[in-house]
Amino acid sequence: MPHWYDHAIIYQIYPKSFQDSNGDGLGDLNGIRKRIPYLKNLGVNAVWLNPVFVSPQVDNGYDVSNYFAIDPHMGTMEDMENLIKDLHKAGIHLIMDFVLNHTSDQHPWFQDAIKNPDSLYRDYYIFAGHDGKRPNNWGSFFGGSVWEPDPAGTGQSYFHLFDKRMPDLNWKNPEVRHAMLEVAEYWLKKGIDGLRLDAFIHIGKADLRQNYPTGDGDVNKPIVAEPFFANLPQVQEWMRPFCEQIKQ
Repeated sequence: MPHWYDHAIIYQIYPKSFQDSNGDGLGDLNGIRKRIPYLKNLGVNAVWLNPVFVSPQVDNGYDVSNYFAIDPHMGTMEDMENLIKDLHKAGIHLIMDFVLNHTSDQHPWFQDAIKNPDSLYRDYYIFAGHDGKRPNNWGSFFGGSVWEPDPAGTGQSYFHLFDKRMPDLNWKNPEVRHAMLEVAEYWLKKGIDGLRLDAFIHIGKADLRQNYPTGDGDVNKPIVAEPFFANLPQVQEWMRPFCEQIKQ
């Protein structure tokens, strides 16, 4: 039996620029609700909603500081629940953007990790190196090194593929995999129809002790070492059970 997504016509919505409902100059959830008839007339049967979680907005909402709450600029949880309900009434499914690879540095997990080196959340992120020395020469997609000095002053550095205010999660830690599954299940229970898994190809990292070949031998120059952090075998190893669980 075919599923709705086998023949989906998906309309992507970036909330902040879509429709403002309260005159503050930013699009919001109620603005989207207002335009459901427009979406219906377009003939779409699914909406892909860019991130609406609580965020400092360093990277347009892809830096999440609370996965269980709606950013106040977007509305309230009640607004979100009403949006889900009204989209469904119109025969439109909702797919939410879900950021898997990293969080905001304002997320409570990371804040605890840097305030207490013995915190259980320390292993929720990737810390390595010693005496202020970077573990390798890998470069960030946003420029510079993937390594940023630990604010706690331990001499270690934390890993960030994107902005330094977006530390990567340590998916090797089964507690991280469980925590992210809990987030996914929370939203599925709210009634959403699917998740767009952001940057999931980067959750696996190679051995951090190896430098990427530079050609000129300068190992101090950061290089975007994609073969070391994109589409590695661990991605399938960790995502397969994740996807199986959320499809139940």
